[in-house]
Amino acid sequence: MTTPATATQVHVRRKALDQASLVEVHLPPLADGAVRLEVESFSVTSNNITYAVVGEQIGYWNFFPAPEGFGIVPMWGHAKVIESNCADITVGERVYGYLPMATHLDVMPGKVSASGFVDTTDYRAPLPPIYNQYSRLAADPEHDPAREDERMIFGPLFKTGFLIEYFMTANDWFGAGRVILTSASSKTAMSLASVAKQNSPEVTRIGLTSAGNVDFVTATGLYDEVLAYGDVGSLAQEPSVSVDFAGNGALLVQIHQHLGDNLKYSCLVGVTHIDERSGPAGSAEGLPGPTPTLFFAPDHAIELFKELGPEEAGKRLAAAWQGFLQTAEGSVTIQHRKGLDAARETYLAMVGGDVDPAQGIVIEP
Repeated sequence: MTTPATATQVHVRRKALDQASLVEVHLPPLADGAVRLEVESFSVTSNNITYAVVGEQIGYWNFFPAPEGFGIVPMWGHAKVIESNCADITVGERVYGYLPMATHLDVMPGKVSASGFVDTTDYRAPLPPIYNQYSRLAADPEHDPAREDERMIFGPLFKTGFLIEYFMTANDWFGAGRVILTSASSKTAMSLASVAKQNSPEVTRIGLTSAGNVDFVTATGLYDEVLAYGDVGSLAQEPSVSVDFAGNGALLVQIHQHLGDNLKYSCLVGVTHIDERSGPAGSAEGLPGPTPTLFFAPDHAIELFKELGPEEAGKRLAAAWQGFLQTAEGSVTIQHRKGLDAARETYLAMVGGDVDPAQGIVIEP
């Protein structure tokens, strides 16, 4: 396989997330022990927008270096080995994992097994290990050739939803009998709703969404009740936990002020309403009820595997994933877009709030 002389990357201006451009960069000779990946496909979801919004605070800009003042947004997807200086990795094999919005990536495989490896490149060493792991598809138990699109679009978001449900269950849902999910049309919210429906059916699931998305969210069948954002005041005064995927500070204030002491836990997860965020993740201080607390999935993933062990954790994830795929079947139309400029345009549309929840977008650079 011939290695190209250059790679193309999408550089986002860190201080102005609505500015992004295609940049050609020189590909140096491959280092000893390294592997060069050609990016085949990745999905662009609201999750990627969250990576950009909290990139400074949580370190998402550090995975893929870019010039000062710019960043490369991480994506989940598939890649093919086109050059290898690692005896354990062969040219032509395919992997799944954390990739840049780009055409190529060099990794330094360590802890190589039949099913995967860890990128041990020096600048990635301080970063959460869950993002540095790559699955080798030929022996990856999660890989289903017919479900590659779904894995890219839903997989990482689903795992976050699974971890939130596990965390809530471990804490007896903080004494609440109801969970309120903002941005209920988002894929992470749908994932949490699905896992809660499967594993905690006694907990009532209430989805909050924009007026235009109420029908879509209702049609998923994942929620017991769906309300538009303007109807927060109609929520019954019952012990509840909230999971905020929207990052809309004003909405968070409304929920806290309306429920007060009936809000038993306030969980902050993502940022889908970028223009209305307050603080790094929609946080707010001095509110009635509990202090909003950021949920950082990688830390909870480590805890899950420690508590259950890899085999049991894997079994539970797989069972919930299959259940989610059945309930989510047909709820999202998958659209393939060719070329890295399509990735740039899709990213900018999402930053601008132009997101159709019924559409899943896969880019083939």
